[in-house]
Amino acid sequence: MAPTKPASNEKSSEFFRNYGWDVILGTIASFYVIMIPYTKVEESFNVQAMHDMLYHHHHINNYDHLDFPGVVPRTFMGALLASILASPVVFLMHCLHMPKIYSLFAVRLVLGCIILSTLRFFRIQVRRKFGYHVEAFFVILTAVQFHLLFYSTRPLPNILAFGLVNLAYSFWFKGNALATLKCLTFATIVFRCDTLLLFAPIGIELLLSKSISLWRAMKCCIATALLSICFTVLLDTVMWQRIVWPELEVFWFNSILNRSSEWGTHPFHWYFTSALPRSLLVAYPLCMAGMLLDRRILRYIVPVLSFVLLYSKLPHKELRFVISSVPVFNVSAAITASRIYINRKKNVWRELYVMMLGSLLISLGCSIMTFMASYDNYPGAYALRALHEKGASNCTVEKWVHIDAFTAMNGVSRFSENKYPWRYSKEEGIALEEYRFRNFTYLLNEHSYIDGFKCLFAVNGFYKARLQAGFPPIVLLKEPKVFVHGNARDQDIIVSAWPGCP
Repeated sequence: MAPTKPASNEKSSEFFRNYGWDVILGTIASFYVIMIPYTKVEESFNVQAMHDMLYHHHHINNYDHLDFPGVVPRTFMGALLASILASPVVFLMHCLHMPKIYSLFAVRLVLGCIILSTLRFFRIQVRRKFGYHVEAFFVILTAVQFHLLFYSTRPLPNILAFGLVNLAYSFWFKGNALATLKCLTFATIVFRCDTLLLFAPIGIELLLSKSISLWRAMKCCIATALLSICFTVLLDTVMWQRIVWPELEVFWFNSILNRSSEWGTHPFHWYFTSALPRSLLVAYPLCMAGMLLDRRILRYIVPVLSFVLLYSKLPHKELRFVISSVPVFNVSAAITASRIYINRKKNVWRELYVMMLGSLLISLGCSIMTFMASYDNYPGAYALRALHEKGASNCTVEKWVHIDAFTAMNGVSRFSENKYPWRYSKEEGIALEEYRFRNFTYLLNEHSYIDGFKCLFAVNGFYKARLQAGFPPIVLLKEPKVFVHGNARDQDIIVSAWPGCP
């Protein structure tokens, strides 16, 4: 009688067969969170909102957004969901007296789980429609790209909408037109009004392919829109303490007034010549070939390509604005990669296979370089962490730290703060010559010299990448970005040993 395999081995095999790809993507995304837990100014609203929901609960008057509302209001719906899911872990951390920064790990990992769960649903539909090889290369291409997994844990409005867009893609591939429209409508109304630029081409495709009638589509979209408006207005009116539909104000500010251009502009072609090549890497040329190799993907590529073209007409451009196009482009690229893999033993295809493997390695190298640059892109957070370490003492006297706008925009959030005796101020509009008359113990500032204060140490940040003839071919250069100053009237600071400033 043949020996039977242990049940535990069978369960392990079954687990990795069902969730192996998710473990790979989840591990990479978690690595990014652990190595780079801090956030930028674009994420500040949702980060501060999650902090306040976890630590101030129903005491809305203590929330950060009432003091620093930002240019336009944003919805609390995404922050509320992430906070609820993370709250048991954060409560346990609080009981163990762990620093608040670990709560930031928790909420970001929760967000990553949400986004990667929607990506898993999409991946399953890719497998059902195009096969196992396409599914495998879809995961491989996603894994060697930096931006999609890096952004998947970052609390940006774009990423909150991205989860719903992934669901919409999944239902679209599955042939469920109503669910596709519901997801896109909710994402547009609640999280990102510019999802409308993706909604429109996909909606037109569904109508042209007769996947849904115009009347059914209108009924579905209107009903979902009204329900979504009720949800966001009810929640955000309470949180903002005024009647508000956040995405309507964002739409007015960005599209009608065109005020987003104040944050910089790029030429029409920028998404196609800079953003997509950097985010897709080897998948960029493979994606183009995929449209020729399998005509089924054209039905999905054309609307997503139209979305990027429509977005290109807006002068203010950022890579994160089109991150939701990456999964569909990756499917097209995976079609090409799987075709090359299947035919790898044939003469011409063998050479293409070797070239593809080399390109995957180059893409991985580019992602590593991008990760290293991103690691050094949060000098404000590193400066505050270093100050907490170097300035720690048993002193019970309050230590007031002023954080200027540049520092706050580059990594500092309320999750970075420590308990008493540390106190923090983000007061704006203070001229350099006024600091000497204020009672701050420390300053975190972008200026290297401030009258009345001693520069204690500086923190470097990413400056630029430089090409060179040797190895490695690309060198990342850093320069001092944030300077930590101590009050010259405080003798304890003056006599202590500090690294000094360059």
